[in-house]
Amino acid sequence: MARREVWYPSGRGLVPLGERPGTRPGEALSRVARPIRTARSSVGRMLIPYAPNPAYITTMRDGTVKQLNPFSGTEVWTVPGRGNRPLGVLPTNPAPLDPADHGTHCAFCQKRYLETPPEKSRVIREGSSWRTAYRTAAENLFDTVAEFRRVPNLFEILSYDYWHLNYGYEIPSDIADRRRGYLDSPMGREHVLTVAKGKLRAAGRTPEVIAAMTEDEIIEYASGFFGGGHDVIVARRHFTDEATTTADLASSGTLTPEEHFRYMEFTVESLRRLYEINRYAPYVAVFQNWLKPAGASFDHLHKQLVAIDERGVQNELAITRLRTNPNLYNEAAINYASRHNLLIAENDHAIAFAGFGHRYPTIEMYSKSERTWPWEHSREEIGGISDLVHAMHAATGADVPCNEEWHHQPIDVDIPMPWRIALKWRVSTVAGFEGGTKVYLNTIDPMTLRDRIVPKLYALRDEGRLGGVRIGPECSGAPNLLRYHRAPQR
Repeated sequence: MARREVWYPSGRGLVPLGERPGTRPGEALSRVARPIRTARSSVGRMLIPYAPNPAYITTMRDGTVKQLNPFSGTEVWTVPGRGNRPLGVLPTNPAPLDPADHGTHCAFCQKRYLETPPEKSRVIREGSSWRTAYRTAAENLFDTVAEFRRVPNLFEILSYDYWHLNYGYEIPSDIADRRRGYLDSPMGREHVLTVAKGKLRAAGRTPEVIAAMTEDEIIEYASGFFGGGHDVIVARRHFTDEATTTADLASSGTLTPEEHFRYMEFTVESLRRLYEINRYAPYVAVFQNWLKPAGASFDHLHKQLVAIDERGVQNELAITRLRTNPNLYNEAAINYASRHNLLIAENDHAIAFAGFGHRYPTIEMYSKSERTWPWEHSREEIGGISDLVHAMHAATGADVPCNEEWHHQPIDVDIPMPWRIALKWRVSTVAGFEGGTKVYLNTIDPMTLRDRIVPKLYALRDEGRLGGVRIGPECSGAPNLLRYHRAPQR
C-alpha cells in the first residue's frame, strides 16, 4: 500500500503529523511525517485510524515555548528573554495620604455613596457576624458602613433601552415597586436626578439641553438605575487599613480569607439575581478589572456582572467540543496540567494550575463540584474556590494589573460545564505581530508562572494569610478531579 502523509490540525493550520504541536524539544525539526497505522477487520475493511490527542505545550530547542489552547485554539508563543522585567505598575514616587481624605478618594468610596446610582444591596459586618441589607433608602445610606455594595453600573455595556427596545423587556413588578418607593422620597428623587444629570453630561448633553428636560424625562432616562442588567460589586476600601501612601491600594489579595469569601458569595448571589430578572439573557459575564492597564475606571476594588443576549464565543467553542467529549475539562485542562507538573494549589473543593494557550500569563481555578452553576454550590464549595482565588491574588501582588474572569454554564445549555475562574496578568500589549499572524506573544510561559507563584504561596501560608490550601507538590494529581459531568440532569 502506498505511503500517505497524514496532516494534523493546529493553530498554524494543517501541519504534518511529525510536526504536530507537542513534539519533544527540537523534534519537529528532524522528524518527518509518517502515516498513522491502521487496523483491518477480518473482512478487510479499514477501521478508523487512531489519532493521539494534541500536545498543548511544545518546547523548542532554543527555549521557545509554543502553546495551544485546548478550548479556543488560540496559539501562543513565549520567546526566551522577553519576560525578564518587573511586572508591577504602581507609582515609583507615591504620595503620602492625608487622613482627612479617608473615604473620599473616588466615587466608589464610603463617604461618596450618593455619587453612584441607587444601591441594590450591601453586605454589613457587625462584630464577628455578617448580614446583607436590601433596598436601603437614600436617607439611610450612611447609617451603616458597607463592606461590599451592589450598585448599577452608571455606564452600562447593554442598557435598559437595549433590552426594552429589542426584546420588550419590562422592569419586574418588585423592582418597579422599589423604584416608586425610592422616588417617593425627596432625598431619593434628588439622588436619582443628580446622578442622571451627571450621566447626561458625560454623554455630551449640553447644560441647555439638560435644563430643558422635565424631571419625568430625566427619571425615565434613569430607568437602568433600577431595571438594568449591569451591576458593580464595590469593596469598602480604596487603600489598605494600614496605608500611608498612594501605593498601598487594597486589592483582592489584601482582603482576609473571610472577607474574600463574603465578596465571592455576594457576587454569586448577584449573579443569580440577574438571571432571575431577565429571561432574555442566556449568559451573565462576571469579571474584575484591577488597575487601569487592565481596564479599570477606578483603582478601587470591584467586580462587574453584565447580562448579555448571547452565550459568547468562548462558550460556543467549548460547547461544541463538549458534545463530543463531555470529560474534556478534565482531560484537556486538569489532567494535562497535572501530567506536566503545572498544578499550583488545591483544596477539597477546587484546584488551580498554570494555564496554557492564553494571550496573557493566566492562573486557572476550577471548582470540583458536581454542581455547575455557582449559585447551586454549597457555602463550603464557594469557600473552597474563594480561598484559591484569594491566594492567587495575594501571590500576584496588588501592583500587577490583572483581569479575573468567571466562566460557568450558560443558563440555556443542557451539557454540564464546570465553574472556573481565570486570573490573567495584563503585563504585555497585543501589537502588530499578533494582529497579522493571530499568534500571540505571552512573555511568561506556564512553567515560569508556576515557579513564580508557588514560592510566594509558601511564604504567604507561613505568614498565616491564606485559607486552607495544598501547594505545588502537595496537590493530589489524581485524574478526573472535576465532577461537573456527573451533575444530575435538570
